[in-house]
Amino acid sequence: MRITTWNVNSVRLRLATLERIVRTLEPDVLCLQEIKVEDQLFPTDAVKALGFDHVLVHGQRNYHGVAILSKLPLDGHAQRNWCEVDHRRHQITHLPGGIELHNLYIPSGGDVPDRNVNPKFAHKLDFLAELATHWEAEAAADKRMIAVGDFNIAPLETDVWSHKQLLDVVSHTPIEVEALGRLQRSAGFVDAVRAVIPPEVKLYSWWSYRARDWSASDRGRRLDHVWVTPPLASAIRDASVLREARGWDKPSDHVPVTVDLDL
Repeated sequence: MRITTWNVNSVRLRLATLERIVRTLEPDVLCLQEIKVEDQLFPTDAVKALGFDHVLVHGQRNYHGVAILSKLPLDGHAQRNWCEVDHRRHQITHLPGGIELHNLYIPSGGDVPDRNVNPKFAHKLDFLAELATHWEAEAAADKRMIAVGDFNIAPLETDVWSHKQLLDVVSHTPIEVEALGRLQRSAGFVDAVRAVIPPEVKLYSWWSYRARDWSASDRGRRLDHVWVTPPLASAIRDASVLREARGWDKPSDHVPVTVDLDL
């Protein structure tokens, strides 16, 4: 099974890019974040024409929203809100074999890494804490889970262009890294991408639109992740980041991240 996650940053605006990504990667399951469209306006017919017979949308007008596109049968569709905020950031379904799939768009957290002066940063930390508590309560050694999405945190020093310069920048601050670490430990998740691409290798999935030449400056961050629980760890076969998609016409600021599992 090939599973790809991509923050599309408006699915209707980037439908042609989506089609190119599908042709290039041929994923069995494609999880999208920040679709920025209500459910009834999602381009379902267009994505079904790409071979995705199963489409689950949890959308929101202008902001947020997630969607799961699958060539494989899906069982059920649940949504969760955290911190009593309806931002359409988390959807859950089941893949064949009883695998529980979570598609997540974790809040970005604004610009100031101080929960006392920045409500967006407080919301991000509270979102992570509530989800971690939930997963800790449901943890089971044999549970087959995959969590993917834009987690908006680059945890490793090699996940950012400059660890030293980004220590006080939202997405790489120690408090966020610790919160993400707790979330990862909550179900014993394995970072599937870093299981293939060694942690010492610099790796990014996001580059700001503000850069005049994103590739030359290469000031990226690895914000997009694929995690699996231990029963699926031995199934990891490959992982990749489609860096070149950042240079395509009308790109998202994120690029697709893909993991292959031998199930």
